[in-house]
Amino acid sequence: MALEAIRDQPGAVELLRHALSSGRIAHAYAFVGPAGSGRMTTARAFAQALLCETGQGCGRCRTCLLAADGQHPDLHVLVPTPPERNPKGALAIRIDAVRDLERQASLRPAFGGRRVLVLDGAERMTADTPPVFLKFLEEPPPGTVVILVLSALRAVPATVISRCQIVRFRVRDGGRTGAAVGEALGLLAAARAEGAPGLFRRTDRLDRETAEQLVDGCWLLCRDLLLARAGAPAALLSDAAHAETLVAEAAHWTDDGLRAAVETCRHARETLINNVTPRLTVEAVVARLLRRAA
Repeated sequence: MALEAIRDQPGAVELLRHALSSGRIAHAYAFVGPAGSGRMTTARAFAQALLCETGQGCGRCRTCLLAADGQHPDLHVLVPTPPERNPKGALAIRIDAVRDLERQASLRPAFGGRRVLVLDGAERMTADTPPVFLKFLEEPPPGTVVILVLSALRAVPATVISRCQIVRFRVRDGGRTGAAVGEALGLLAAARAEGAPGLFRRTDRLDRETAEQLVDGCWLLCRDLLLARAGAPAALLSDAAHAETLVAEAAHWTDDGLRAAVETCRHARETLINNVTPRLTVEAVVARLLRRAA
């Protein structure tokens, strides 16, 4: 995908476009924003442009085609993985993987003079990894561009972020906010009506990104319920079409209970960053929300 095809992040695309046209490419970038905001898609598009024979991401040259297919020898993507001896363990970026990435970066690029390294889910580096990675960022091989994809600036040490050009990504909407609140309402309804079995059916085979979206949906639901209790107009709610349902749900809550529920969601989001099991996190959030409802 070319940068021009990314329509809903104009600020991020303009910053990257300017870097390409001016030739002022930073040695490291931090793409910061919520899950689903297009961080990784943009990282791949920017990497393609950096490796392009024209320097702009034409989408037609050999290097662009290889990058788009994930086959470019100078584009390396590192993602969180489970422990080698425990395929079902917590996903993380471990120190051995970072050291292997550094080794690859030390080799001469196969094409041209540039190599791009992308770390997806960079906030999932294990505790011993950032110091090693920081040393690499301080003295990267010539022609190396590193892109960290992460959820928040504080998700990695400040010493790492300070070496990066920050590119911010805003929340995408397109009806997703209303859908997230609707899913959260569905979880609460299932747990309230059917107990643990109903909740378990809805959270079976839950991956981390979906868990993050569900927790965010619960967070947004609490916001909407606070607005509904305050008598706010339907237009301020995430999904005005379901205003009556939200008003009815709000009757089960107190303002203090909702504020405590918001704190529960915030804590759950932090635990997901620290590789806590997604399914258990979502189930704990829903259970605590039900206990706080009247």
